[in-house]
Amino acid sequence: MRTLRRTWRMPSARIALGLLAAVALLAVAGGALAPHDPLAQRPVDMLHGPSAAHPLGTDYLGRDVLSRLLAGTGSSIVGALEAVGAAMLLGIVPGIASVWLGRTVEWTAQRAADTLMIMPFTVFAIAVVGALGNGMHQAMLALGVLFAPLYFRVTRAAALGLKQAQYVEAAELMGASRWWILRTHVWGKILPTVAVTTAQAVGQALLVVASLTFLGLGVQPPAPTWGGMLASDLGYLAQQPWAPLIPGAAIMITVGALNILADAVRDSGTEAGDPRVTAPVPAVGTAAQASADPDPDPVAPASVAVRDQVTQKQGELGDPVASPSGRPPRTTNGHSEEVEQRVTTG
Repeated sequence: MRTLRRTWRMPSARIALGLLAAVALLAVAGGALAPHDPLAQRPVDMLHGPSAAHPLGTDYLGRDVLSRLLAGTGSSIVGALEAVGAAMLLGIVPGIASVWLGRTVEWTAQRAADTLMIMPFTVFAIAVVGALGNGMHQAMLALGVLFAPLYFRVTRAAALGLKQAQYVEAAELMGASRWWILRTHVWGKILPTVAVTTAQAVGQALLVVASLTFLGLGVQPPAPTWGGMLASDLGYLAQQPWAPLIPGAAIMITVGALNILADAVRDSGTEAGDPRVTAPVPAVGTAAQASADPDPDPVAPASVAVRDQVTQKQGELGDPVASPSGRPPRTTNGHSEEVEQRVTTG
């Protein structure tokens, strides 16, 4: 929650969320908001420029471009979300399992991820569509399989760092189950990383979906999609050189907003969440206390060894240690009065 609050305070994140909210609205209700039937052909209105009846003009079959753009938003966005959802399911679970279920699972999962990473997106998608049929779900499943290694590596890296945390080791020594540890100590700290990866992956998936529909894979014409509109407009650049800019701008704005949101969440997570994960955990009295408090206070009381180090440093430099307020502290018997007070109160 703290990461979300910090993200909302950033102006760039607010702008990105506003743009994405508008895109989500068009994805849900774009067909209802379309002023004309996106599939209706009017040969008498072919390749007309913007007008009052057609604000963005018409295409090579006389179809209203604005209506097709609004109606195609849903299929483009839903396709990208479907691919990312499949990638999350196929990547996050093996990523966490490879850390907690032993070397056999770890080796098998890593080899599978390495194999998928070297496969080209378009060639693999064409092969899957050729084997399973040319449909949107088949193409998005292939895309999700190829995006899964991204989630696998990100989740595994985050889980490896948390597995070595002292409070996780203490919970294991106290007999806590793996499921309880994952639910209580691990998942909450992996979630910001997954959120950043998801925002970036949706943008990448949207570009790949547009590329596939540009090639005629997934959604079949005459159903409107951003990639399909871009492909059809490229054949009539002599008559309408500005036409490809319309679907291209929609893709660019959506992907740019997703990348800006991912950067904002990452920066907010660095300020709010990462110190809690990477900061050294102070020693506690018992293992039960470490298990009960997953986020102990990172500022430990000053110890006698620290006081001796400060005293030795003062003797070498001949100057008192400055206090946090910027004023040199008063010294008593060669020791800093401020350090003495911290040791006494600690």
